[in-house]
Amino acid sequence: MKLVIGDKNYSSWSMRAWLLLKHFDIPFTEIPIELHEADSTAEILTYSPSGKVPCLIGEGGLRVWDSLAIAETLAEHFPQHALWPRDALRRSQARSISAEMHSGFTDLRANMWMDIRGSFPGQGVTPGVLADIARIETLWSTCLEAHGGPFLYGEFCIADAMYAPVVMRFNTWQPALSPVAASYAARVTALPAVATWIREAQNEQHRLSSDAIGV
Repeated sequence: MKLVIGDKNYSSWSMRAWLLLKHFDIPFTEIPIELHEADSTAEILTYSPSGKVPCLIGEGGLRVWDSLAIAETLAEHFPQHALWPRDALRRSQARSISAEMHSGFTDLRANMWMDIRGSFPGQGVTPGVLADIARIETLWSTCLEAHGGPFLYGEFCIADAMYAPVVMRFNTWQPALSPVAASYAARVTALPAVATWIREAQNEQHRLSSDAIGV
């Protein structure tokens, strides 16, 4: 398999798909493309019909170009790994909170973009951002209490991968978090696959201006 991704420092959607492949030790080759350059869209379009990253490419014409669709595809192709919780009720809940992340939290995305190398403590706070953070904290605490941790449904799964870029945002912008949310964020940050992504993001040389970030 091949995974087309954007800059590790900025591309939250790329991180989600990459993290699942890496954490579950599914062999793949990454194809990195620097975003927001003159030829970026044209280069991405050679792989991804949407012109966006990530895009998963596999044998038999497999081509999937959305993070949540990639997650579902991996769960289908690698049933030996519990990418979703095995329990049907937990799985339905994990899908719901993953879809909520996929389609929501627009204020957080707009005001606290992913910039792993950045440090903006106390900035980016708006009423909408605070409402998004409160909802995320409720989701995390409810899941952790119900399933005992250390991750949202016990073991790391797609739901955790969907929220990993939120953890990266929290690390950069450092909003006030509840002890439960802060502890969960620390566990996600320390996960070996996440630590690898962070290290490689920090080693990238490509820089985007603030008005180009938000990918």
